Amino acid sequence: MRSTLRLLANVKPRYLEPFAPTGLTGLFTHPSPRPTLIYLYSTTLQKLQAFPESSAYRQSVEALTRNRLQIVESQKPAGFEAWLERVRKTVGAEPERFAKVKRTEGGFTHAAAQQKDGSDVVRGEEWDGEGPPVSSGGPRTPQEQAEWAQIMAEASETTEKAEHDFYHQEMKWESEPALNADQISEIEQKIGAGLVEEVIQVAEAELKLVDELAKAKVWEELEEKPQPGQWTYFARGN
Repeated sequence: MRSTLRLLANVKPRYLEPFAPTGLTGLFTHPSPRPTLIYLYSTTLQKLQAFPESSAYRQSVEALTRNRLQIVESQKPAGFEAWLERVRKTVGAEPERFAKVKRTEGGFTHAAAQQKDGSDVVRGEEWDGEGPPVSSGGPRTPQEQAEWAQIMAEASETTEKAEHDFYHQEMKWESEPALNADQISEIEQKIGAGLVEEVIQVAEAELKLVDELAKAKVWEELEEKPQPGQWTYFARGN
């Protein structure tokens, strides 16, 4: 099992150390796999709504994505409920600012991660060649990055009016508590697709593919019809 490679990584007794080696070349321990996967899977399911319900691609990807989303969401870190209550109070104070990051069932799609310097940044930046090329955990395309940055910029700023002056106060979004090593291991075992960092890479690629297929409207009839026998292959000889 690839998860055993984590024994070679620099880990804490119960929690995996962010950005520590995973044992796979070029792949480092993701700092916030749970919110990242929830964001990726939720966004994929949302974008699949553009496909006809009869689409075989939509049906298969929806089934797989919903199953994996359920697996990830079932693992809640210690202190999750208390964290969620604090976030709900923050959102409740200014619901219009956080409307875009709130999911229909009451969760949130914020995928910011705790960095080495302790700051929260929007995930999805491309590797600049300096430091370890960690896997991103959010929007990948320039357009998605810009949209997500705008959403979080709007959500993290409040404006208070006093007489004729405007005062801006920044609010910091509190990162979700981390899963412990056992919880991450259980996610990996149930999904059965390698380390959680590899699962994130696959989810990122699927989300990008959904965008491309939706843009191409692959469910529509071909402009150029296939020639007779074009999709007929040679039968295997006896």
